[in-house]
Amino acid sequence: MANLNKLLDKKKRLNKKYQQLIEDAYNLRPTDHALSDFSEYKATKVLHKINKLKFVIGDTTLQAN
Repeated sequence: MANLNKLLDKKKRLNKKYQQLIEDAYNLRPTDHALSDFSEYKATKVLHKINKLKFVIGDTTLQAN
């Protein structure tokens, strides 16, 4: 059960990081396209990690909290 909690905490942290990177990419788009693209690239890598965690722990509404 402790391992499940650690994985859920990691998923929450990754979700926050993903949201921040997407927001940064959106805000940088008008001023710096290259930096915006780089932020999107990093967000894509974080999303891949999130999807791997979803596969491991499942993605039920009970566990999403």
